Amino acid sequence: MKPLGIISGTVLLQGKGIFADLREETVETDFGRAVVFCSAAVVFVARHGTDPRRHILPHRINHQANLAAMKKLGVREILGVYSTGALKRRLKPGMLVVPDDYIMPAGGPTILREKSVPIVPVLSAEVRRKWLEAARDCDLDCVDGGIYWQTAGPRLETRAEIAMISQFADLVGMTMASEAVIAQELEIPFASLCSVDNYAHGLEEKELTLEKILWHARHNAEAILRILTRYIETDNRTAGPALCRLFKNVQMQGPRNHEL
Repeated sequence: MKPLGIISGTVLLQGKGIFADLREETVETDFGRAVVFCSAAVVFVARHGTDPRRHILPHRINHQANLAAMKKLGVREILGVYSTGALKRRLKPGMLVVPDDYIMPAGGPTILREKSVPIVPVLSAEVRRKWLEAARDCDLDCVDGGIYWQTAGPRLETRAEIAMISQFADLVGMTMASEAVIAQELEIPFASLCSVDNYAHGLEEKELTLEKILWHARHNAEAILRILTRYIETDNRTAGPALCRLFKNVQMQGPRNHEL
């Protein structure tokens, strides 16, 4: 069976020896090099890198290389994990959401060069279903559906920007749409699990602080790991133990620049 791809960020930032059971591999692609951690069952990419001192900001992530490497290694589908801000008060910090659509008004990266291969952007209904079933199996609440709005980053959004985009979307972040588009261009099924780590700027009177974002990211980390593990145990019986070893002794470091 082909391996399962996982792409995440700082909420799952590894502790010392976290990849002891997986091999680190540098994959050459047409878009540059990508570092992955893999076994026969799992291909894991840390989109912001693995060194907190060299954190890759959202606008500097080489999405094309990351996903092209996953394609080269033959992943059957990609699970994306993201930190987001809530654009609606009904989505409280600490909640989990499986979006069903996204908006990326500024365009974004693509693997397409000279040739035109038009796609109708969608998130995989099958991968979404399995995310939701894994959450239910863990007795964890997870919101089914929502629209993700991608901003360019690396800064957070202004109050005026949030007032505008909240009319059209439910969540805001900086990376999911880029990865969703490229995955579809590569013909890899993709869907995401989003952690609501804060209300977007201006949705509450209290000042938005990094400490608040970190607290909710830590709160959701265990739930995310449980859901991921259940997903993989159900989807591929050989991958579950590998994932458990992968995230053993995870040391939380909160998301920077609003994004996992």
